Amino acid sequence: MTAIRALLLCCCLGLLRPAGGQPFLRLRPSPSDNLPVKDIVEHPDPEYDPKEQDLDERTLRKKLGSHFDPGFMAVAVPGPANASGAEAAAGRGRAALPAELRRLELGPARGPRLRVGKKARRKVLQWLWAYTYCPVLYTWKDLGVRFWPRYIKEGNCFAEKSCSLPEGMFCKPVKSVTKTFLRWHCQGWSSQKYCTWIPVQYPLISECKCSC
Repeated sequence: MTAIRALLLCCCLGLLRPAGGQPFLRLRPSPSDNLPVKDIVEHPDPEYDPKEQDLDERTLRKKLGSHFDPGFMAVAVPGPANASGAEAAAGRGRAALPAELRRLELGPARGPRLRVGKKARRKVLQWLWAYTYCPVLYTWKDLGVRFWPRYIKEGNCFAEKSCSLPEGMFCKPVKSVTKTFLRWHCQGWSSQKYCTWIPVQYPLISECKCSC
């Protein structure tokens, strides 16, 4: 049975495991089905925030170096990142059909092949792809003043409806990439504390697929 047949016939019985709380500086959730990263629990004391002199953009850009990615990072409040969930739903299936789906033989797994015309076959495959296509939806997220750059373009899997026939499968993360940010980190207490910017890696969903 091909992966596409399994995709269309499989019905999920399990549920996603609930993600645990995020301790300070824990930015690498594992496994990947815990992405996107949950909101970081920050110490509420503003004494642990960087001061104005610590936020010089020229200095921080130099410190971050080649890791600065303007496609996924922003220093100031950015504009909209991507289509809304409703727009994505309307556009499901408009992406090019994958090779595996183009090779799919219509009909039962055993027995004679189902003979259909090219136009009808194309419409059926496009209809199937409209259900199984799992786009990555990007939105800008404010990480707070203790990250630099402060804004990250974070991906989510479209999950407003099932992506299989019969229903039961959903779009889930299958690949991720990491981006390096600067994190304001303080050690010690009161007047003895020492604070500085340290590099941290932040994982982002880069690909979603329909699965159990």
